[in-house]
Amino acid sequence: MSVKVNINQDLQQYAAKQEVVEVGGSTVGQCIADLVQQFPDLKPELFGKDGELLEYIEIYVNMESAYPEEMAKPVSDGDEISIIQMIFGG
Repeated sequence: MSVKVNINQDLQQYAAKQEVVEVGGSTVGQCIADLVQQFPDLKPELFGKDGELLEYIEIYVNMESAYPEEMAKPVSDGDEISIIQMIFGG
């Protein structure tokens, strides 16, 4: 099964400047694990020391928020996952 991961421009520097990466998996978590295996420098940009997704990282599947399932959300062949860094400030 092949799923495409769209990588936010700010994170592309940790993924060999790739904008889209093909990964395998049947859940968002499995796909992100495959992505991190391919590009280990992404791990600290996505996950805290506790292994949980950082609070400012948003995951979308086919342009719809994966929340609240996030990592457990099922994906199918041909789906697209988007990783977005939320920007805070004022």
